[in-house]
Amino acid sequence: MTLRFLGMPTDVAAAYRAGALDANGQSPERAISDGDGVPCRHCLKYVEAGEPYLTLAYRPFPAPQPYAEIGPVFLHAEACPPHASEAGLPTRHQGGNNRQILRGYGANDRIVYGTGMVVAPAEIAAQAEMLLRRDDVAYVHMRSATNNCFTLRIERA
Repeated sequence: MTLRFLGMPTDVAAAYRAGALDANGQSPERAISDGDGVPCRHCLKYVEAGEPYLTLAYRPFPAPQPYAEIGPVFLHAEACPPHASEAGLPTRHQGGNNRQILRGYGANDRIVYGTGMVVAPAEIAAQAEMLLRRDDVAYVHMRSATNNCFTLRIERA
């Protein structure tokens, strides 16, 4: 199975950069990166030291509903290219000890119970593929295991 790893959609990122209110109805906060762990959820790369970024509440679902989690994310304040899904899992998630949460969602955007797991970086692709082999799982979200922030969406290609 071929997987697609997707960050925040470009139109959504552009709206936040243009002043759209976040999922909590607030303006995104603007800051300058110190270069220490500010991951952009659009391009899926780190915001380099000295570059401006936005912090905002993000709901990676099409509409509010009980399972539509909202959490803080970072975004380059200036336009950046979207992560190329054909490039696969971003390199920074392929090694080390930075464990991630994987969770499957149905076509109705609700959590598919029994799909949540905490995985090591080397297991992400294999475990996501295993979840996506299920008929009841339409897509998988990857979240930080330490802060529960949305990281990216995984789909069948």
